[in-house]
Amino acid sequence: MDSAFAIEVDSLGKTYRSTLGRRQHEALRDVSFNVAPGQIFGLLGPNGAGKTTLLKVLLGIIRPSAGRARILGEAIGSSSSRRRVGYLPERLRVPLHHTADSAITFYGRLSGLSGRASRIRRKELLEQVGLSDWERVRVGKLSKGMLQKIGLIAALLHDPQILILDEPTEGLDPVGRKQVRDILLAAREQGKTIFLNSHMLLELELICDQIAILNGGQLRFLGSLDAIRRRSESARLELELQGPETEARAALDMYGEARWAQLGEAHYRVDLTLADQLAVDQCIDGLRAGGISIVGLRHHTTSLEEAFLEIISSEPLDSEEKEEQK
Repeated sequence: MDSAFAIEVDSLGKTYRSTLGRRQHEALRDVSFNVAPGQIFGLLGPNGAGKTTLLKVLLGIIRPSAGRARILGEAIGSSSSRRRVGYLPERLRVPLHHTADSAITFYGRLSGLSGRASRIRRKELLEQVGLSDWERVRVGKLSKGMLQKIGLIAALLHDPQILILDEPTEGLDPVGRKQVRDILLAAREQGKTIFLNSHMLLELELICDQIAILNGGQLRFLGSLDAIRRRSESARLELELQGPETEARAALDMYGEARWAQLGEAHYRVDLTLADQLAVDQCIDGLRAGGISIVGLRHHTTSLEEAFLEIISSEPLDSEEKEEQK
């Protein structure tokens, strides 16, 4: 079945019940979003937010209690949809008797690849992640980061249309993280859709087209990185000023608490937060009217980490907000 979206999640819910059914935990509640083909989509949330449950639902490992989800227009869990997905779990378990090369061959067979097709593909991928010299080494002697790279190769080996990756850069050094980023960006250029679950905010900030933030099983944000930053209307300024301190403080006192640092005689740096751009304009006008020279001005962009912490403390999206952000 054709679909305009690579991944569709519609009013998804999942409730876990105890053996006797007396206690229950709502891991997901009314989660809805779509992922366009060829996007890198990042899933964020604190521990216990419902991220792992969502991934398991998308992979067809567990069934939702409410709602539905589709992969490339097909019902989740169907054999045809699974063949088109490459998956990297957070903690890959590889039998210790394998070498890097035989482990990749093993996972290739699970994905339906012949030995010859697997051999051609894995040579290229081993080189891309810097493991060409380690292919004959038993996995028990490999580092956590190396095992993570083997898992990524296994997910890519059968050339899937969608990659679902759980903490793909966990345990990797900066060089390894750069190699993985380059592979994922190249996969996007080839039209693949990539669904990432990660705690590494900087990694997501570098490559994601869209971000979804879960907390308490509910969707708190859905949109681009720019939209996350725009969500906070406040402006943080760092000003370097010259002139009488009394006049400068008089011009800035109305905007709340500011941090002052003396740089020299009648020369100081001030950090303050203003409500919006109108307040920024009024602040600058007040300083100039007081005879204060603005030697330097730096506007702080809201980081993904700052926006994330603000969003998870906010209320869940209502139905209108969900529709607006789709």
